Amino acid sequence: MIEIQTDKLSFFLHAGNVTYAMEVNAQGDLTHLYWGPRLAAHDLSHLGRVRGRAFSPNPHGCDDQYTLDSLPQEYPVYGTSDFRSPAVEVHQPRDGSRIVELKYAGHRVLPGKPKLEGLPATLAPEAGDAESLAITLRDAKTGFEVELLYTVFAAHPVITRSARLVNGGSDPLQLRRALSCSVDFIPEYARYSFLHLSGAWTQERNLFTAPLRPGMQSVESRRGASSHQHNPFVALTELGTSEEHGRVYGMNLVYSGNFLGAAEVDIDGQPRLQIGINPFDFGWLLNPGEAFQTPEAVLVFSAEGLGGMSRALHRFYRRHLLSARWVDRPRPIVINNWEATYFNFTTDKLCAIAEQAAKVGVEMLVVDDGWFGHRTDDKSSLGDWTPDLSRLPGGLEELGRRVTAQGLKLGLWFEPEMISPDSDLFRQHPDWRLHVPGRPGTLGRAQHVLDFSRPEVREEIFRQMAAILRSAPITFVKWDMNRHMTEIGSASLPPERQMETAHRYMLGVYDFLERFTREFPEILIEGCSGGGGRFDPAMLYYTPQIWTSDNSDAISRLKIQYGTSLLYPFSTLSAHVSHVPNSAVGRVTPFTTRGHVALTGAFGYELDLTECTPEELDEIRLQVAAYKTHAQLLLEGDLYRLRSPFDSNESAWMVVSPDRREALVTYVLVLSDCNTANRNLPLRGLDPARRYRLSGTERIYSGESLLYGGVELPIPDRDFRSHQWHLVAVE
Repeated sequence: MIEIQTDKLSFFLHAGNVTYAMEVNAQGDLTHLYWGPRLAAHDLSHLGRVRGRAFSPNPHGCDDQYTLDSLPQEYPVYGTSDFRSPAVEVHQPRDGSRIVELKYAGHRVLPGKPKLEGLPATLAPEAGDAESLAITLRDAKTGFEVELLYTVFAAHPVITRSARLVNGGSDPLQLRRALSCSVDFIPEYARYSFLHLSGAWTQERNLFTAPLRPGMQSVESRRGASSHQHNPFVALTELGTSEEHGRVYGMNLVYSGNFLGAAEVDIDGQPRLQIGINPFDFGWLLNPGEAFQTPEAVLVFSAEGLGGMSRALHRFYRRHLLSARWVDRPRPIVINNWEATYFNFTTDKLCAIAEQAAKVGVEMLVVDDGWFGHRTDDKSSLGDWTPDLSRLPGGLEELGRRVTAQGLKLGLWFEPEMISPDSDLFRQHPDWRLHVPGRPGTLGRAQHVLDFSRPEVREEIFRQMAAILRSAPITFVKWDMNRHMTEIGSASLPPERQMETAHRYMLGVYDFLERFTREFPEILIEGCSGGGGRFDPAMLYYTPQIWTSDNSDAISRLKIQYGTSLLYPFSTLSAHVSHVPNSAVGRVTPFTTRGHVALTGAFGYELDLTECTPEELDEIRLQVAAYKTHAQLLLEGDLYRLRSPFDSNESAWMVVSPDRREALVTYVLVLSDCNTANRNLPLRGLDPARRYRLSGTERIYSGESLLYGGVELPIPDRDFRSHQWHLVAVE
């Protein structure tokens, strides 16, 4: 998978059907040569050519035709003739400068994939899955070193990158910028667009594409979380790229905190794509001998459009990111009481919902916010994780006994990273929140953020949670985070380290989750941050499903789930059927449509089953049975997006089994019209040589007729209508 040519010291990384190539040039600079469809290892030095240009100085000892300002580089620095955005910036307190010159100092090839210290990252659990290349760059004056780690995976068009920054000198250094990845492309910016996923609470991960232009285009988070506003992903796409055609170069950061994803086009039209920890409000003191590890960036290339990129990432994340314990295990069908009761519930009410849930085939009751402290609204008790005996008289033990007696499992909501001013924990330890002394501090949702950078804070919250989890038969935890960071400061850090707080916080969250998953391996964690405010690969490493959005409206979810599926497998998207009018948008949609939209995610319900009509309960039985029938297909299948809700009045997608013998197709019409012509929906991913039976009928289609002709769409007769087709190959 890794080929090295020693005559010019070139590195060829072959991952699936993709090649990534680099070279050490005569000046000792590590240059980027190529990233694209697989090619054989041969001389590509002409791709890393450099030329002089006006107002681009020449490094010491080089002729006037050599400048870093036009050289495609692997880990660029600023101030030694490259005026573009650097990947790293190092402040040297001894002389106040930020100049380093990173020259090649060595390399090594490693079997498999090394674990990143303190950070979640993709895995290579089986021998032969992956191979890694570590290249060391060194600044001779300071002794500062960067070890660039590249891993290639035999079966996937994916390369992962990260950087380990080491102070190999005798003086302290201050990191001001430490990105995970930087790639320079050939100067043809007019051929590309900049793609990202952006939105807000209840409207997460909309697709945005804009033509590349000279200057900077970027997305970022300064909120202490990857955020609803932007996902830690950027891509360059060829102009005209569609679902199935066009080249896509994507970067997804395995990180849950402040990030930057940027594309810069220089004066010659050369794009530079970068991703990593946001340099804004970031600093890290490196004493002699200390190292800093950047998060991992996942690089994916597709020559088959956005659909090809998505399927490549889905397959890769299922096998190399999600927990092996859960990746192939069907998720429990849950009933969550939040939209059913909000804070107004008792043991008897929850058990009444559970009783009805058991009758329709639901498998788990998840008790949401309000079971602890004296929390009758969202203004108290975070940090006091003890049951409220006024509403749960027998505690969680009694609730668990009654729920499990009805054949259901029990899940529980926590918000471990937060603290209410009205809580015993806050009164005992007011300095345990993120804060700046002398500043009053802002509130969000009447709560502060706990300082998870501090081991004693993590220890206390873990102690409380572990006691709860051991007191009752809890097999599911919904882990929420309902405000972002302000006044980011830690009482445990000295002044010169305060800009380390946000990253140390994330390291603390990861440390907590490592311990949690180690001590409670059979508990399934569902991630949540006001819905989809922390939907990123790092959280998926620990939480194999995430509540996709607090907006459960089926029509809103068309865009939310479509955008999320660009990167993340459907099996990770938690999606529920909820009451109408919908609590977020007030829309009334058919029960069948709500079920079809939710069915292709981690499925469940967000309603009061005791108030459902007999007809609705019958519909739920059918939906539950359908999900159980299709569960394995939804876990393992390939996604093909057929119609986009972003540019049409409809949405359609299908999931196809790896052997192409089975498919589930879903179609949703948003607004109806009258006097329309007959229309078909062409499918994708099927075997044209096979024949497929439409489940529930005797109708048999040829694979090629479904691919090139399609299935008949229902005649539009009302708004928000949906339809599903289940196709199975005929022997």
